[in-house]
Amino acid sequence: MGPVIGIDLGTTYSCLAHLSGDQPRVIPNLEGSSTTPSVIGFTSAGETVIGETALRQALTNPEKTLFSVKRLIGRKFLSEEVRKAAARLPYKLAEAPNGDVLIEVGRERITPQEVSAMILGYLKTCAESYFGEDVHDAVITVPAHFGDHQRQATRDAAVIAGLNVLRVINEPTAAGLAFGLGQKKNGKVAVFDLGGGTFDISLLEIHDGIFHVLATNGDSYLGGNDFDQRVVDWLLDEFKKDHAVDLSSDKFALQRVREAAERAKRELSFTSETEINLPFILALPQESIHFRKTITRAILESLTVDLVQKPLPLIERTLEEVRLKPEAIDDVILVGGQTRMPLIRRRVSEFFHKRPNDKVHPDESVALGAAIQSGMLSGELNDIVLLLDVTSLALGIETEFDGYERIIDKNTTIPVRKTRPFTTVDTNQRQVLVHVLQGDAPRASENVSLAKFELVGILPAPAGVPQIDVTFEIDANGQVKVAARDTATGKEQMIAVQPSSGLSKQQVNTLVKKQKEQKDKKAKDAAHEKKRLL
Repeated sequence: MGPVIGIDLGTTYSCLAHLSGDQPRVIPNLEGSSTTPSVIGFTSAGETVIGETALRQALTNPEKTLFSVKRLIGRKFLSEEVRKAAARLPYKLAEAPNGDVLIEVGRERITPQEVSAMILGYLKTCAESYFGEDVHDAVITVPAHFGDHQRQATRDAAVIAGLNVLRVINEPTAAGLAFGLGQKKNGKVAVFDLGGGTFDISLLEIHDGIFHVLATNGDSYLGGNDFDQRVVDWLLDEFKKDHAVDLSSDKFALQRVREAAERAKRELSFTSETEINLPFILALPQESIHFRKTITRAILESLTVDLVQKPLPLIERTLEEVRLKPEAIDDVILVGGQTRMPLIRRRVSEFFHKRPNDKVHPDESVALGAAIQSGMLSGELNDIVLLLDVTSLALGIETEFDGYERIIDKNTTIPVRKTRPFTTVDTNQRQVLVHVLQGDAPRASENVSLAKFELVGILPAPAGVPQIDVTFEIDANGQVKVAARDTATGKEQMIAVQPSSGLSKQQVNTLVKKQKEQKDKKAKDAAHEKKRLL
């Protein structure tokens, strides 16, 4: 078996790691950095650039610079999350024939899976350069609150990039593994994960090498991007007050403001004030306008106080689900770049009545945990005996009148198998439709549809007499199987739920081929250029 890599595919930055002996190590990218911006750019020359190079060309080419794509992957175009994203992004979105979201790049339309595959492909290249050999296998992390469609879309992106996904693991769980590896003490750990695009809270119990996830919760549309946007909006308002001009319609000026806002937000984690200086932000016929504004940490905190507070009710709910008080948590670890913000650190400290543990790197721990998971799967790590994860969302079936009957509750430890009896609603009903759903909403129509199948051949009987046992089974990989059995006849129908990312198997195969052709062409062009220079 060749090298196995752990990948944290982030909204704003991605990170790569592997297991070296019994310790996880970060793999630097081709530029020597430990993290890579999750940004793809398409140049006027027809080239595709990734990471820092893409970030540098964003100012002159905002419509063809793609970022925050993780917020779009596995989602429908008409969803609330995509609607909010579309209002902020400089590039255009469109609706696919199946209702999914597409990204417009010039005259082309591409899927979020393809964009993510480009980032993953670059990380794969970095790993191959590091090891000096081909890399095929990976453990990839996703937000704990990602649904099946988003998880499958991430898997498809990895397949397109030429990777075999050994396991998809929740990001806070991975960070917990990175924290707990080699720790001798036992206890309960809270992982507060606030990255560029998502928030997760997970509670874990570590006991003699067993990592047991007790509960998880989150918001898949809350992250550093939202904090950046508040600063952007403030800067635009300030400019309008000073110069009576709205910069929001000027794409190039807006991109400069975005970059300045993110930079200022980062600086305010370490200083009480910083100056934003944007010379020649606007060129008018009679003059050029420069923009200079000082922003303080106090202003940033006032602009984002509601965003800072937003995770706290989710943490409270998660603790209540497992009947724990904040004081019962032994260690709190902070993951994700946005947790560097002092106000967030203060609020978390106040909530749990203790200072966060600083032993994990907020940008690297998730990838390190993914590398640890790879060692657990291969049997290379003896320090960790077992990882017991949970389902992040409930699973159940639709009942009459848009009812929703949960069979497996959220935060149930996996693997798990549960059976519940149902019956018919009509006299002499000969078949039943089993509609498998995922979610926590009370009505069937408010949850996500995963699969449908029919059980036929039920003996004629009055309504309510037949007993049909519906069994849900989830294995350690999160694979769901659902069976329905008529107890009178013994007839049974089973389905392995295959969540769709919106791409068919044929489409994925076509994209795999396209990606390989582009990689081969790039390698051939590079070899030709090298030969020409020699």
